[in-house]
Amino acid sequence: MDLALQGFLTIGAFLGLILFARVPVTVALILVPLISVFIGGQAEDVGVMAVDGLKTVAPVAAMMMFAILYFGLMIDVGLFEPLVKGLLRLVQDDPVRLCVVTAILPMLVALDGDGATTFLISVTALLPVHRRLGVKPLVLPTIIGLSAGVMNLLPWGGPTARAMSALEAGVDEIFTPVAPAMLAGIAWVLLAAGFLGWRERRRLAPAGGLRNNRPPPEVGASEIDGSAPAGRMNALFWINLGLTVLLVVLLFQDLYAQWVPLPKMPAPLLFMTAFVIALPINRRTAKAQQEQLAAHAGNVVMVITMICAAGVFAGIMNGAGLITAMAQAAATNMPAFAVPWLSGIVAVTGMPMSLVFTPDAYYFGVLPVFAETAAAVGHDPAAIGRAAILGQMTTGFPLSPLTASTFILIGLSQVSLRDHQKHMFLWAFGTTLVMTAVAALTGAL
Repeated sequence: MDLALQGFLTIGAFLGLILFARVPVTVALILVPLISVFIGGQAEDVGVMAVDGLKTVAPVAAMMMFAILYFGLMIDVGLFEPLVKGLLRLVQDDPVRLCVVTAILPMLVALDGDGATTFLISVTALLPVHRRLGVKPLVLPTIIGLSAGVMNLLPWGGPTARAMSALEAGVDEIFTPVAPAMLAGIAWVLLAAGFLGWRERRRLAPAGGLRNNRPPPEVGASEIDGSAPAGRMNALFWINLGLTVLLVVLLFQDLYAQWVPLPKMPAPLLFMTAFVIALPINRRTAKAQQEQLAAHAGNVVMVITMICAAGVFAGIMNGAGLITAMAQAAATNMPAFAVPWLSGIVAVTGMPMSLVFTPDAYYFGVLPVFAETAAAVGHDPAAIGRAAILGQMTTGFPLSPLTASTFILIGLSQVSLRDHQKHMFLWAFGTTLVMTAVAALTGAL
């Protein structure tokens, strides 16, 4: 079987199963590529492929495990209660204000260029507020994903850095011309957030007011025997706050490393260290510590299984050569009549292509061929790079099954990939269309 065709059929089968057949994501991520390579005759090294994929996601899985445990502990002991109360006062029980704040916070956090960190901090801070106001669960990951997606255009973000590297171009050639389009994308995200909030306000108000629609407070693990008192601004509160602030500051180390040289600690190690410091401080007996771990074991297992399954999926797809073949087929089979419109086509299709291509496959496989095709007919190859970053793994990465960050977002938000994709897709595609229109008007494409 042709590798490119096999790859597209595999991706299509996966998306079809999770979107329409309601097959669990973890099941589809593992079984679909396995069946594909057995049918295609590439099963001889399938074990090596799967393990290679697992190796790539192992740091993310470790980070997520200890991040969930750490933030779960901090929530249980009441560290975020003042923040939640402050946000509730700020938004004044208004879903519109809440959704706009939900859009702004990830934009600020995303300045470090790391999607996983953005999702960890934003969801942890905002999920309790959304629950208190009774906002639909899918609204939170949609708005956070929209904000993180548009901010992923920054030069130090993965897609733009890859585009510059693949085309041997600088910031002034790839990012600077689309900066106005990015600003338009930010404005669109804020408007979209306001609209989603307005829709929630209308939904909640007829039932007797927003305040009456809040779910009852959840009983957390703060009642564990042998734990330190929770929810009070005592000495322990300030210790937890200081530890959390230090953790966040170290997560953003790349932003100030040139001025404040510190030993580089990867995010998994930071979360591991923070958790093993915080656990005995807040849970003083072995029994309390075991109960704390058990309280969040379900969330850990759910997220880690999805991340590991995604690693198997990507490892087999890459190891069998399917992703590379798909990239080459997409780049070399462009119809001649479409070449003059290539930059617009790349821009508009980039976001949906995030569901099919990994960022490396697209930016180092597809993009250079498109750029060479454009140069052959007298077009600026850098314009193809600018077009690509308007959607491919920027606005598209928060709903792509090929990135671990997506599973962090949906895992923490406790929604399914299928429902998240259905809810967010058109909004994310709208961001790409708005930025594409502005880029075309300003001459960036």
